[in-house]
Amino acid sequence: MAFLQPGDMNAILLSLKVATAATAVATPIGIAVSWLLVYGRFPGKTVLEGVVHLPLVLPPVVVGYLLLLLFGKNGWIGSFLLKFNIQIIFTLTGAIIASAVVGFPLLVRSIRLGMEAVDTNYSHAARSLGAGAWDAFFTITLPLSLRAIFAGMTLMFARSLGEFGATIILAGNIPGRTQTIPLAIYDYTSMPGGDRMALSLCLVSICFSFAVLVLSNAAGKSMERR
Repeated sequence: MAFLQPGDMNAILLSLKVATAATAVATPIGIAVSWLLVYGRFPGKTVLEGVVHLPLVLPPVVVGYLLLLLFGKNGWIGSFLLKFNIQIIFTLTGAIIASAVVGFPLLVRSIRLGMEAVDTNYSHAARSLGAGAWDAFFTITLPLSLRAIFAGMTLMFARSLGEFGATIILAGNIPGRTQTIPLAIYDYTSMPGGDRMALSLCLVSICFSFAVLVLSNAAGKSMERR
């Protein structure tokens, strides 16, 4: 693209990698957590629900700082990973984790609503015919929740494309390594004469977000017809 700088393509590719990886990693966990919140009966369920949705109301910078404390060299997880020469901060993995944590509540909320909308009589009928609890879940509840799962994945993917605060705290703003589209735009707005380049990336971001929404609506209608 002629209106983009050479480093902009790296930022675009990194954004797509981060959003795709964050969504792929978080989706199985999101399904499990949603199942617990819908069907689980255990002490502390309200606390779990609050923790899951906390990143939705906290400033992303706060989420990033808490992750930095957790995954830093003196953090509980970071110090353990350093024993195996694994570093999270200032890496692409850190950007993926930050995006996954920030977008996770949107994913869970959508999947949970989908599971709650499934008629429990279907599962009860399957159980009465001899199906186990997990068989009923994987053959009835999960397939009937696919539309909600896809909607949650779409929301999380779009949210990950625009993640800024948590990413810059945990992964930094390193061109070619952790600099995504929002971070590149931030750099351009901080330099003299960078407005045109920042606007170019803004247009790319808008196009990506619009395309994701259009594909999501089209896929949702297709699933509904089926």
